[in-house]
Amino acid sequence: MNRSFRGILLALGLSFGTCAFTQSLPALAGVSLYKQTTPANQSGNQSGNQPANQQKPPQPGVPAHSADTKPSNAVKPNGQIIPPAQQQPKRILGVMPNYRAVSAGAIPPPPTPMEAFKIATQNSFDYSAFVFTGFTSGIAEAQKAHPQLGTGLSGFWGYYWRGFVDKTDGNYLVIFAMPTIFHQDERYYAMGKGPIWKRALYSATRVLITPDYQGHNSFNASELLGRGLAQAISTTYYPSQDRTVSEVATKWGYSVMRDALTNTFREFWPDIAVHVLHRHP
Repeated sequence: MNRSFRGILLALGLSFGTCAFTQSLPALAGVSLYKQTTPANQSGNQSGNQPANQQKPPQPGVPAHSADTKPSNAVKPNGQIIPPAQQQPKRILGVMPNYRAVSAGAIPPPPTPMEAFKIATQNSFDYSAFVFTGFTSGIAEAQKAHPQLGTGLSGFWGYYWRGFVDKTDGNYLVIFAMPTIFHQDERYYAMGKGPIWKRALYSATRVLITPDYQGHNSFNASELLGRGLAQAISTTYYPSQDRTVSEVATKWGYSVMRDALTNTFREFWPDIAVHVLHRHP
């Protein structure tokens, strides 16, 4: 079985093999994400006098995990404190952008097209994107992934600008364009607690399941179609030998798998930071 055929099987298995049980994961998918619950200490208060220790609810439209809120004092929409091990930082290790992640328990309103466009731009033009593209381009050149691009400085540049375009158009398609069309929220909503296997399954399957603008579970057409369109666009600037259907399908499968692994890393990073590195995430 050659590499291209394995890639096709990988892509098809990832997108369709788990689709059948999408509706069987309501607890993992976070149905009706945007519905805010009423604190218990309000429901029994018939006299209208609020308890002195009741926290002031966040302002409408302001995410509970706003960057202006100190991590140690992060709150959910119902006023409860978010533990450090459930908080998603804006950067992982101070380098990796994590703008798409939402802290466990936080329920911000669905993103507007402008907000989605901003996240895509932050991911695409962050300083780390240039460094990471240089690193992967050097590896690709050393492995002669595309011999037609040559070697040396000119060869490295050929790998570099293509890799940067791959990353950038993929970000705008998956984070902004497709979600705007399909009315889906492509942010990653961390689970934050529970059995490890359950959290791992949840995070990996977010490339297949994502909330729509109403917070309901939906098939993640934005991710799968967006990555597919990005790979189709790449055929216009890669050597002709890499424009076959099997090669494009292989690259598509790997790009979706990469997003699944990234989500899993996002899910467990706060635990690693707090319990292993003994630092705030």
